[in-house]
Amino acid sequence: MTGRVWPEVYKKLGVSPIINAQSWVTALGGSIMRPEVLQAMDDAANAFVDIKQLNRAAGEVVALACDAEQGLVTSGCSAAQVLMVAACMTGQSEANVEQLPNTTGMKNEVILFKGQRNRYDKAFVTAGATLVEYGSEASATAEELDEAINENTACIAFVVAPFVPQGIGLEETVRVAHERGVPVIVDAAAEVPPRSNLARFHNMGADMVAFSGGKGIGGPQSSGLLAGKSELVEAAVMNSLNLDSSVAGIGRPMKVSKENIVGLVTAIQLFTDSDEAAEWQGWQSKADYVAERLDGIDGLRVEVEDHPSERQGPQPVLYFEDDYNGPSIGEIIDQLKSGEPGIFVGGGGNRAEINIVMVNVQDGEEIIIADRLNEILRNS
Repeated sequence: MTGRVWPEVYKKLGVSPIINAQSWVTALGGSIMRPEVLQAMDDAANAFVDIKQLNRAAGEVVALACDAEQGLVTSGCSAAQVLMVAACMTGQSEANVEQLPNTTGMKNEVILFKGQRNRYDKAFVTAGATLVEYGSEASATAEELDEAINENTACIAFVVAPFVPQGIGLEETVRVAHERGVPVIVDAAAEVPPRSNLARFHNMGADMVAFSGGKGIGGPQSSGLLAGKSELVEAAVMNSLNLDSSVAGIGRPMKVSKENIVGLVTAIQLFTDSDEAAEWQGWQSKADYVAERLDGIDGLRVEVEDHPSERQGPQPVLYFEDDYNGPSIGEIIDQLKSGEPGIFVGGGGNRAEINIVMVNVQDGEEIIIADRLNEILRNS
Protein backbone atom coordinates (compact mmCIF):
# COMPACT_ATOMS: atom_id res chain seq x y z
CA MET A 1 0.00 0.00 0.00
CA THR A 2 1.00 3.63 -0.44
CA GLY A 3 0.28 4.76 3.11
CA ARG A 4 -1.90 7.49 1.62
CA VAL A 5 -4.80 8.65 3.80
CA TRP A 6 -8.12 8.96 1.97
CA PRO A 7 -9.83 12.31 2.63
CA GLU A 8 -12.38 12.23 5.45
CA VAL A 9 -14.83 14.29 3.38
CA TYR A 10 -15.35 11.35 1.02
CA LYS A 11 -15.85 8.93 3.88
CA LYS A 12 -18.63 11.13 5.25
CA LEU A 13 -20.39 10.95 1.90
CA GLY A 14 -19.87 7.21 1.54
CA VAL A 15 -17.77 7.68 -1.58
CA SER A 16 -14.63 5.59 -1.99
CA PRO A 17 -11.59 7.23 -3.65
CA ILE A 18 -10.02 5.25 -6.48
CA ILE A 19 -6.69 4.89 -8.24
CA ASN A 20 -6.83 6.83 -11.50
CA ALA A 21 -4.78 5.09 -14.18
CA GLN A 22 -7.11 6.24 -16.95
CA SER A 23 -5.78 9.80 -17.41
CA TRP A 24 -7.09 13.29 -16.71
CA VAL A 25 -10.68 12.35 -17.45
CA THR A 26 -13.54 14.41 -16.08
CA ALA A 27 -15.37 11.29 -14.94
CA LEU A 28 -12.57 10.58 -12.44
CA GLY A 29 -12.05 14.14 -11.24
CA GLY A 30 -9.46 15.49 -13.68
CA SER A 31 -6.19 16.01 -11.85
CA ILE A 32 -5.00 16.71 -8.31
CA MET A 33 -4.23 20.36 -7.61
CA ARG A 34 -0.95 21.33 -6.01
CA PRO A 35 -0.99 22.92 -2.53
CA GLU A 36 0.01 26.27 -4.01
CA VAL A 37 -3.09 26.25 -6.23
CA LEU A 38 -5.37 25.39 -3.31
CA GLN A 39 -3.79 28.13 -1.20
CA ALA A 40 -4.24 30.69 -3.98
CA MET A 41 -7.90 29.74 -4.31
CA ASP A 42 -8.36 30.01 -0.54
CA ASP A 43 -6.75 33.45 -0.58
CA ALA A 44 -8.97 34.54 -3.48
CA ALA A 45 -12.09 33.47 -1.60
CA ASN A 46 -11.40 35.96 1.19
CA ALA A 47 -11.83 39.19 -0.75
CA PHE A 48 -14.13 40.85 -3.27
CA VAL A 49 -12.67 42.03 -6.57
CA ASP A 50 -13.80 43.62 -9.80
CA ILE A 51 -14.37 40.49 -11.89
CA LYS A 52 -13.89 42.43 -15.10
CA GLN A 53 -10.43 43.53 -13.99
CA LEU A 54 -9.57 40.01 -12.78
CA ASN A 55 -10.62 38.46 -16.09
CA ARG A 56 -8.49 40.91 -18.04
CA ALA A 57 -5.45 40.28 -15.85
CA ALA A 58 -5.89 36.51 -16.00
CA GLY A 59 -6.31 36.69 -19.77
CA GLU A 60 -2.89 38.31 -20.03
CA VAL A 61 -1.35 35.37 -18.16
CA VAL A 62 -3.11 32.92 -20.48
CA ALA A 63 -1.99 34.80 -23.58
CA LEU A 64 1.62 34.91 -22.41
CA ALA A 65 1.67 31.17 -21.65
CA CYS A 66 0.18 30.39 -25.06
CA ASP A 67 2.23 32.90 -27.07
CA ALA A 68 -1.09 34.32 -28.26
CA GLU A 69 -2.47 37.84 -28.70
CA GLN A 70 -5.21 37.49 -26.08
CA GLY A 71 -6.51 34.93 -23.61
CA LEU A 72 -9.51 34.12 -21.45
CA VAL A 73 -10.18 31.81 -18.51
CA THR A 74 -13.31 29.71 -19.11
CA SER A 75 -15.38 27.23 -17.17
CA GLY A 76 -13.75 24.20 -18.77
CA CYS A 77 -12.63 23.42 -22.30
CA SER A 78 -16.18 22.67 -23.43
CA ALA A 79 -17.24 26.19 -22.49
CA ALA A 80 -14.27 27.50 -24.47
CA GLN A 81 -15.52 25.54 -27.50
CA VAL A 82 -18.95 27.15 -27.17
CA LEU A 83 -17.42 30.60 -26.90
CA MET A 84 -15.05 30.11 -29.85
CA VAL A 85 -17.94 29.26 -32.15
CA ALA A 86 -20.07 32.07 -30.73
CA ALA A 87 -17.22 34.52 -31.36
CA CYS A 88 -16.88 33.41 -34.97
CA MET A 89 -20.63 33.90 -35.53
CA THR A 90 -21.18 37.22 -33.75
CA GLY A 91 -17.91 39.02 -34.11
CA GLN A 92 -17.88 42.05 -31.80
CA SER A 93 -21.47 43.03 -32.57
CA GLU A 94 -23.44 43.50 -29.34
CA ALA A 95 -26.66 42.98 -31.30
CA ASN A 96 -25.45 39.60 -32.50
CA VAL A 97 -24.24 38.65 -29.02
CA GLU A 98 -27.67 39.50 -27.61
CA GLN A 99 -29.40 37.55 -30.39
CA LEU A 100 -27.75 34.14 -29.84
CA PRO A 101 -28.75 31.32 -30.01
CA ASN A 102 -30.82 32.76 -32.84
CA THR A 103 -28.28 33.00 -35.67
CA THR A 104 -30.48 34.67 -38.28
CA GLY A 105 -28.35 36.92 -40.45
CA MET A 106 -25.06 35.42 -39.22
CA LYS A 107 -22.66 32.90 -40.66
CA ASN A 108 -23.63 29.85 -38.62
CA GLU A 109 -21.98 26.72 -40.03
CA VAL A 110 -19.06 24.96 -38.34
CA ILE A 111 -17.13 22.59 -40.59
CA LEU A 112 -15.56 19.48 -39.02
CA PHE A 113 -13.72 16.51 -40.52
CA LYS A 114 -16.06 13.52 -40.18
CA GLY A 115 -13.31 11.41 -38.61
CA GLN A 116 -13.12 13.91 -35.73
CA ARG A 117 -16.78 13.64 -34.71
CA ASN A 118 -16.95 12.84 -31.00
CA ARG A 119 -19.34 12.91 -28.06
CA TYR A 120 -18.09 16.33 -27.00
CA ASP A 121 -18.70 18.16 -30.27
CA LYS A 122 -22.17 19.25 -29.13
CA ALA A 123 -20.28 22.23 -27.73
CA PHE A 124 -19.71 23.43 -31.29
CA VAL A 125 -23.48 23.78 -31.85
CA THR A 126 -24.60 24.92 -28.39
CA ALA A 127 -24.56 28.59 -29.38
CA GLY A 128 -26.90 27.92 -32.32
CA ALA A 129 -24.52 26.77 -35.05
CA THR A 130 -24.97 23.88 -37.47
CA LEU A 131 -22.25 21.26 -37.86
CA VAL A 132 -21.19 20.40 -41.41
CA GLU A 133 -19.04 17.30 -41.99
CA TYR A 134 -16.51 16.73 -44.74
CA GLY A 135 -14.50 13.67 -45.76
CA SER A 136 -15.07 10.14 -44.50
CA GLU A 137 -14.49 8.67 -41.05
CA ALA A 138 -11.02 7.55 -42.15
CA SER A 139 -9.71 10.29 -44.42
CA ALA A 140 -10.28 13.60 -46.14
CA THR A 141 -8.73 15.84 -48.79
CA ALA A 142 -8.06 19.54 -49.01
CA GLU A 143 -10.43 19.66 -51.97
CA GLU A 144 -13.26 18.22 -49.87
CA LEU A 145 -12.68 20.85 -47.21
CA ASP A 146 -12.58 23.63 -49.78
CA GLU A 147 -15.87 22.41 -51.29
CA ALA A 148 -17.54 22.42 -47.86
CA ILE A 149 -16.77 26.12 -47.29
CA ASN A 150 -19.52 28.51 -48.37
CA GLU A 151 -21.02 31.91 -47.54
CA ASN A 152 -22.51 30.50 -44.31
CA THR A 153 -19.25 29.12 -42.91
CA ALA A 154 -18.44 30.70 -39.56
CA CYS A 155 -15.33 28.63 -38.83
CA ILE A 156 -13.60 25.30 -39.24
CA ALA A 157 -13.14 23.21 -36.10
CA PHE A 158 -10.19 20.89 -35.59
CA VAL A 159 -9.87 18.30 -32.80
CA VAL A 160 -6.53 17.13 -31.40
CA ALA A 161 -6.85 14.13 -29.08
CA PRO A 162 -5.54 10.58 -28.61
CA PHE A 163 -6.91 8.07 -31.13
CA VAL A 164 -8.60 10.85 -33.15
CA PRO A 165 -7.56 10.89 -36.84
CA GLN A 166 -6.04 14.15 -38.06
CA GLY A 167 -7.41 14.11 -41.62
CA ILE A 168 -5.46 16.58 -43.71
CA GLY A 169 -3.70 17.91 -40.61
CA LEU A 170 -3.95 21.25 -38.88
CA GLU A 171 -1.48 23.17 -41.05
CA GLU A 172 -3.25 22.15 -44.26
CA THR A 173 -6.62 22.91 -42.67
CA VAL A 174 -5.38 26.39 -41.77
CA ARG A 175 -4.02 26.95 -45.26
CA VAL A 176 -7.29 26.07 -46.98
CA ALA A 177 -9.39 27.96 -44.45
CA HIS A 178 -7.35 31.14 -44.53
CA GLU A 179 -7.29 31.19 -48.31
CA ARG A 180 -11.07 31.40 -48.05
CA GLY A 181 -11.01 33.94 -45.21
CA VAL A 182 -12.36 31.49 -42.62
CA PRO A 183 -10.98 31.14 -39.05
CA VAL A 184 -9.84 27.82 -37.58
CA ILE A 185 -10.63 26.88 -33.99
CA VAL A 186 -8.90 24.01 -32.17
CA ASP A 187 -10.14 21.75 -29.39
CA ALA A 188 -6.92 20.63 -27.67
CA ALA A 189 -8.46 19.79 -24.29
CA ALA A 190 -5.91 17.25 -23.06
CA GLU A 191 -2.93 18.14 -25.25
CA VAL A 192 -0.67 19.47 -22.50
CA PRO A 193 1.88 18.35 -21.55
CA PRO A 194 4.09 18.77 -23.43
CA ARG A 195 4.15 22.41 -22.43
CA SER A 196 5.18 23.39 -25.93
CA ASN A 197 1.66 22.54 -27.13
CA LEU A 198 0.33 25.65 -25.39
CA ALA A 199 1.89 27.68 -28.19
CA ARG A 200 2.27 25.03 -30.90
CA PHE A 201 -1.20 25.25 -32.45
CA HIS A 202 -1.16 29.05 -32.45
CA ASN A 203 2.21 28.96 -34.17
CA MET A 204 0.71 26.62 -36.78
CA GLY A 205 -1.78 29.33 -37.63
CA ALA A 206 -4.88 28.44 -35.62
CA ASP A 207 -7.04 31.47 -34.80
CA MET A 208 -8.27 30.23 -31.41
CA VAL A 209 -7.30 27.23 -29.28
CA ALA A 210 -9.01 25.77 -26.23
CA PHE A 211 -7.42 23.69 -23.46
CA SER A 212 -8.72 22.13 -20.28
CA GLY A 213 -7.40 23.75 -17.12
CA GLY A 214 -8.12 20.74 -14.93
CA LYS A 215 -6.13 18.11 -16.79
CA GLY A 216 -2.36 18.28 -17.34
CA ILE A 217 -2.10 21.89 -16.21
CA GLY A 218 -3.37 20.91 -12.77
CA GLY A 219 -5.88 23.70 -12.23
CA PRO A 220 -9.46 23.49 -10.97
CA GLN A 221 -11.39 20.74 -12.78
CA SER A 222 -14.09 23.18 -13.89
CA SER A 223 -11.63 25.59 -15.52
CA GLY A 224 -10.37 25.98 -19.06
CA LEU A 225 -8.43 28.45 -21.15
CA LEU A 226 -8.99 30.01 -24.52
CA ALA A 227 -6.34 31.94 -26.44
CA GLY A 228 -5.83 33.28 -29.91
CA LYS A 229 -6.23 36.29 -32.19
CA SER A 230 -7.32 39.34 -30.20
CA GLU A 231 -10.25 40.25 -32.47
CA LEU A 232 -11.84 36.83 -32.00
CA VAL A 233 -10.95 36.34 -28.34
CA GLU A 234 -12.48 39.74 -27.57
CA ALA A 235 -15.66 38.51 -29.27
CA ALA A 236 -15.48 35.40 -27.05
CA VAL A 237 -15.17 37.69 -24.02
CA MET A 238 -18.30 39.54 -25.11
CA ASN A 239 -20.21 36.27 -25.46
CA SER A 240 -18.88 35.10 -22.12
CA LEU A 241 -19.64 37.96 -19.75
CA ASN A 242 -19.33 41.10 -21.89
CA LEU A 243 -17.09 43.07 -19.61
CA ASP A 244 -17.96 46.49 -20.96
CA SER A 245 -21.77 46.42 -21.38
CA SER A 246 -24.97 45.08 -19.87
CA VAL A 247 -25.51 42.45 -22.56
CA ALA A 248 -25.80 38.88 -21.23
CA GLY A 249 -24.09 36.55 -23.69
CA ILE A 250 -24.67 32.88 -24.46
CA GLY A 251 -21.83 32.10 -22.06
CA ARG A 252 -23.54 33.55 -19.00
CA PRO A 253 -24.27 30.04 -17.59
CA MET A 254 -20.54 29.32 -17.97
CA LYS A 255 -19.22 32.06 -15.69
CA VAL A 256 -16.02 31.39 -13.77
CA SER A 257 -15.61 32.16 -10.06
CA LYS A 258 -12.83 34.39 -8.80
CA GLU A 259 -11.42 31.37 -6.97
CA ASN A 260 -11.24 29.28 -10.15
CA ILE A 261 -9.71 32.13 -12.14
CA VAL A 262 -6.95 32.61 -9.57
CA GLY A 263 -6.50 28.85 -9.21
CA LEU A 264 -6.01 28.34 -12.93
CA VAL A 265 -3.64 31.28 -13.28
CA THR A 266 -1.55 29.90 -10.42
CA ALA A 267 -1.60 26.43 -11.94
CA ILE A 268 -0.50 27.76 -15.34
CA GLN A 269 2.44 29.59 -13.80
CA LEU A 270 3.49 26.52 -11.82
CA PHE A 271 3.02 24.29 -14.85
CA THR A 272 5.12 26.40 -17.21
CA ASP A 273 7.89 26.85 -14.62
CA SER A 274 8.14 23.20 -13.48
CA ASP A 275 10.59 20.55 -14.69
CA GLU A 276 8.90 18.68 -17.53
CA ALA A 277 11.76 16.20 -17.89
CA ALA A 278 11.56 15.17 -14.24
CA GLU A 279 7.79 14.80 -14.49
CA TRP A 280 8.15 12.62 -17.58
CA GLN A 281 10.82 10.47 -15.92
CA GLY A 282 8.49 9.83 -13.00
CA TRP A 283 5.83 8.50 -15.34
CA GLN A 284 8.44 6.47 -17.20
CA SER A 285 9.68 4.79 -14.01
CA LYS A 286 6.17 3.81 -12.96
CA ALA A 287 5.38 2.51 -16.45
CA ASP A 288 8.57 0.45 -16.56
CA TYR A 289 7.83 -1.02 -13.13
CA VAL A 290 4.37 -2.23 -14.11
CA ALA A 291 5.62 -3.62 -17.43
CA GLU A 292 8.40 -5.56 -15.72
CA ARG A 293 5.99 -7.00 -13.15
CA LEU A 294 3.72 -8.32 -15.93
CA ASP A 295 6.49 -10.04 -17.86
CA GLY A 296 6.10 -13.73 -18.66
CA ILE A 297 2.30 -14.06 -18.76
CA ASP A 298 1.29 -16.41 -21.58
CA GLY A 299 -0.36 -14.61 -24.47
CA LEU A 300 0.21 -11.16 -23.01
CA ARG A 301 2.56 -8.63 -24.58
CA VAL A 302 3.29 -5.43 -22.66
CA GLU A 303 4.84 -2.45 -24.39
CA VAL A 304 5.73 0.88 -22.78
CA GLU A 305 4.61 3.47 -25.32
CA ASP A 306 4.63 7.26 -25.43
CA HIS A 307 3.55 8.14 -28.97
CA PRO A 308 2.44 11.81 -28.71
CA SER A 309 -0.54 11.36 -31.04
CA GLU A 310 -1.99 8.50 -29.00
CA ARG A 311 -0.48 8.37 -25.51
CA GLN A 312 -0.47 10.90 -22.71
CA GLY A 313 3.01 10.26 -21.37
CA PRO A 314 4.79 6.89 -21.08
CA GLN A 315 2.35 4.10 -20.27
CA PRO A 316 2.30 0.30 -20.25
CA VAL A 317 -0.04 -1.02 -22.95
CA LEU A 318 -1.33 -4.58 -22.61
CA TYR A 319 -1.85 -6.42 -25.90
CA PHE A 320 -3.57 -9.81 -25.97
CA GLU A 321 -2.16 -12.31 -28.49
CA ASP A 322 -4.01 -15.15 -30.22
CA ASP A 323 -2.80 -17.71 -27.68
CA TYR A 324 -4.04 -15.70 -24.68
CA ASN A 325 -6.72 -17.63 -22.77
CA GLY A 326 -7.27 -15.58 -19.62
CA PRO A 327 -10.07 -13.17 -18.65
CA SER A 328 -11.41 -10.88 -21.34
CA ILE A 329 -10.45 -7.21 -21.48
CA GLY A 330 -13.86 -6.28 -20.11
CA GLU A 331 -13.55 -8.77 -17.26
CA ILE A 332 -10.09 -7.49 -16.34
CA ILE A 333 -11.30 -3.89 -16.29
CA ASP A 334 -14.32 -4.83 -14.16
CA GLN A 335 -12.18 -6.76 -11.67
CA LEU A 336 -9.80 -3.82 -11.35
CA LYS A 337 -12.70 -1.44 -10.69
CA SER A 338 -14.35 -3.72 -8.13
CA GLY A 339 -11.24 -4.09 -5.95
CA GLU A 340 -10.35 -2.06 -2.89
CA PRO A 341 -9.36 0.53 -3.86
CA GLY A 342 -10.92 0.50 -7.30
CA ILE A 343 -8.45 0.90 -10.16
CA PHE A 344 -9.59 2.59 -13.36
CA VAL A 345 -7.52 2.01 -16.52
CA GLY A 346 -7.85 2.93 -20.19
CA GLY A 347 -9.45 0.63 -22.72
CA GLY A 348 -7.96 1.94 -25.97
CA GLY A 349 -11.23 2.89 -27.62
CA ASN A 350 -11.99 0.33 -30.32
CA ARG A 351 -8.61 -1.33 -29.91
CA ALA A 352 -8.09 -4.65 -28.16
CA GLU A 353 -5.83 -3.28 -25.46
CA ILE A 354 -5.60 -2.01 -21.92
CA ASN A 355 -3.51 1.10 -21.35
CA ILE A 356 -2.35 2.16 -17.90
CA VAL A 357 -1.92 5.92 -17.91
CA MET A 358 0.59 7.13 -15.34
CA VAL A 359 -0.06 10.86 -15.29
CA ASN A 360 -2.34 10.66 -12.23
CA VAL A 361 -0.86 7.57 -10.59
CA GLN A 362 0.48 8.65 -7.20
CA ASP A 363 3.77 7.37 -5.81
CA GLY A 364 3.36 3.76 -4.70
CA GLU A 365 0.11 3.18 -6.57
CA GLU A 366 1.99 1.52 -9.42
CA ILE A 367 2.77 -1.28 -6.94
CA ILE A 368 -0.93 -1.76 -6.18
CA ILE A 369 -1.75 -1.76 -9.91
CA ALA A 370 0.92 -4.38 -10.69
CA ASP A 371 -0.12 -6.55 -7.73
CA ARG A 372 -3.77 -6.50 -8.74
CA LEU A 373 -3.06 -7.27 -12.39
CA ASN A 374 -0.86 -10.16 -11.41
CA GLU A 375 -3.63 -11.54 -9.19
CA ILE A 376 -6.10 -11.33 -12.07
CA LEU A 377 -3.86 -12.52 -14.91
CA ARG A 378 -1.68 -15.15 -13.24
CA ASN A 379 -4.38 -16.80 -11.11
CA SER A 380 -6.97 -17.18 -13.85
